[in-house]
Amino acid sequence: MTVTGEARPRLEPPTVLPTERSRKRRRRRDLAGYIFLLPWFGGVLLTFVPFCISLYLAFTDYDLLTPPTFTGLDNITQMLNDTRLHNSLVVTFTYTFVSVPLSLAAALGVAVLLNRGMRGLPLYRSIFYLPSLLGGSVAIVMLWRAIFGADGIVNHVLGLFGVEAGSWIQNPDTAMGVLISLQVWTFGSPMVIFLAALRQVPQELYEAAAVDGARKWRRFVSITMPMISPVIFFNLVLSLIGALQTFTQGFVMSNGTGGPAGSTMFYNLYLYQQGFTNFNMGYASAMAWLLLLIIAAFTGINFFAQKYWVHYES
Repeated sequence: MTVTGEARPRLEPPTVLPTERSRKRRRRRDLAGYIFLLPWFGGVLLTFVPFCISLYLAFTDYDLLTPPTFTGLDNITQMLNDTRLHNSLVVTFTYTFVSVPLSLAAALGVAVLLNRGMRGLPLYRSIFYLPSLLGGSVAIVMLWRAIFGADGIVNHVLGLFGVEAGSWIQNPDTAMGVLISLQVWTFGSPMVIFLAALRQVPQELYEAAAVDGARKWRRFVSITMPMISPVIFFNLVLSLIGALQTFTQGFVMSNGTGGPAGSTMFYNLYLYQQGFTNFNMGYASAMAWLLLLIIAAFTGINFFAQKYWVHYES
């Protein structure tokens, strides 16, 4: 027998009002977060003000000694007609498009070798990582100058085989190659990131591919590369940005001249000469903004192209 009656009202769960203690706890947690963000806010303020000032100076004639004079688009017109600036762009692009792929290839190759589980892995990892900590320092660039100089170790070794060569850094045909070799030598940082990514690739995929008869190269191309493609993209973007901003290597190797015959005149080195040697700070500011646009363009191209070759796990 079923007894029907009025439907019982639906009981809503009681609303729990936050207590004074929970509100204080939340405020303390928020305050701690803002305290940790203070250095970031300070960095933004310290960067934003010079950022805006440089944008204004890009449209002025300013020599650091007298007040800036607004000149409109004169600096941009000068950049369009500046052959030394155009040469510095060619040098920078050549260095970037050659050194970055070679450096990433070397980093990935060594990471694959170290990923085989050899003994003493932490030691080898530290040895390969050490050059990336020192590669951009003045001392290492000076050491590279000594190695490839006229009386350097390279020429002494070649002399044993009857090969006579002059200074590699004073020859316009080889000076850029010396700097590229220095950049490739400092592959430790992307190598460590590649090694961490390789450790995350599931071994079951390799085992299934081996059962299907796939050889090592096919497994590397079809499994390893797609699985670590996000890390390759990450290293590519950072390496590209770093190479476009190269300064120390060219400055020290050529004693600040960008020689021989302008073969190591990087864009940042020419910018430095304009701003702090010629005291043409307005023009240097315009050059800095051009470099920002170039880096933003290449980064945007990479982010646009990633959808065609970078594979993210769903």
